Amino acid sequence: MYLTTAARTLLARAPAARSASFIAGRSRSLISSLSSASSTGAASSSFPSLRSMSTMDTMETGTKTYMSLYPEDSTDGGIRLGNIVPDFAMDTTHGSFDSFHEWKKGKWAILFSHPADFTPVCTTEIGRLALKYDELEAMDCKVATLSVDPVKSHKDWLKDVVAHCENEIDIKFPIIGDQDRSISIAYGMIDPGNLDEQELPLTIRAVFIINPENKLMLSLNYPACVGRNMDEIVRCVQALQLSYEKSIATPANWPNNHADIPMPDGSRSTEFKGSVFLLPTVSEEEAKEHYPGYHSCSVPSNINYLRLVKKEDVEKKASS
Repeated sequence: MYLTTAARTLLARAPAARSASFIAGRSRSLISSLSSASSTGAASSSFPSLRSMSTMDTMETGTKTYMSLYPEDSTDGGIRLGNIVPDFAMDTTHGSFDSFHEWKKGKWAILFSHPADFTPVCTTEIGRLALKYDELEAMDCKVATLSVDPVKSHKDWLKDVVAHCENEIDIKFPIIGDQDRSISIAYGMIDPGNLDEQELPLTIRAVFIINPENKLMLSLNYPACVGRNMDEIVRCVQALQLSYEKSIATPANWPNNHADIPMPDGSRSTEFKGSVFLLPTVSEEEAKEHYPGYHSCSVPSNINYLRLVKKEDVEKKASS
């Protein structure tokens, strides 16, 4: 029932061409997937072992079904969550590449834009991102940054970036030169209709986190006057990968969530700090079979959808 409601809510926002019969059909298809997975025991390998390269959870009622709610293609040229991101050739501080998709093939990637070289906020952002690079690389996540400046400008500016950062840093990721603004337009960072009217058409501060199938999983937009928090970007990659690989969802403020929660016997527990939710598409039968210790948070509706699993239990299940 929860999935049906979610499917109808999401699909009802699609263009009018998607009629009531289309929505009903899509809902029936999702329900059929759930029923089929339950009856065939598809959840037996629901949490595969961690691998060097991130792989989607094979559970039919988990990530695969959840992601099917997000269309791969856009009907109006915009780029939205779940869409396959545009491919492009790129000229960078690390050389030229014929295809962004090939450059990141099979990996997670962050495309990180900044408005302009030799500007104060951008200088600190590239420096702080450089400090997080090794951590992101260890997570099998590639990083590329971009602005409308030419590559030579990037290379000259990076000397200032390194000098200003209080830590010794090495810029290990490429910075793309998008002088003709074609990439910025393709990713919706610049309105092509305003190119001639703007005195200085610069990109916004955008972050695109893209999964191994080249699907957009998260996007952030900031104005030029506000710098981004690199700890939050790393947290988002961690959360997205965990969801992708384990069919779970991370609560607000994760991993500092649910630090003190009420238990059925009236006591309180601190053991669920950093826990995660099972995706709403995971059936009750599979949840009970594979996670008999999951905790259902009590709510007035009495609907069992706030199903907490300790993160260590998810990882333990994956390695068993």
